[in-house]
Amino acid sequence: MKKFLNIFFVILGIIFFIQIIVLAYLWFADPFGVRPFIDMLTADTPAAMESVTSTSGVVDKNPALSSQQEAALESIGVNPANLPTTITPEMETCFAKKLGTTRVAEIKAGDTPTAAEVFTTRECYQ
Repeated sequence: MKKFLNIFFVILGIIFFIQIIVLAYLWFADPFGVRPFIDMLTADTPAAMESVTSTSGVVDKNPALSSQQEAALESIGVNPANLPTTITPEMETCFAKKLGTTRVAEIKAGDTPTAAEVFTTRECYQ
């Protein structure tokens, strides 16, 4: 029984060690391109912290977004102040390639983008 437990815990240790190596590789090599998104979410730069106060006294972190869109982005961990306030034609073309022209028109009309759409289009506004 002692030999079995010894082998069992050695195997668990090897599995744990392999997991540590894989996680370290994923963090440092970033093969899926997730680190810029994480860095954007955790940015504490003065520009990211700035916000414009509207006349009603409510803080408007991004004047290009409605308050519902800002609330939806904040609920998934995206700071609306980090997003651009104006959309260039190049950005809109990129959004149309990623989401389709009908979805872009819906979002421009005031529909709230989903978390997957924000993640999919992050390279358009970086």
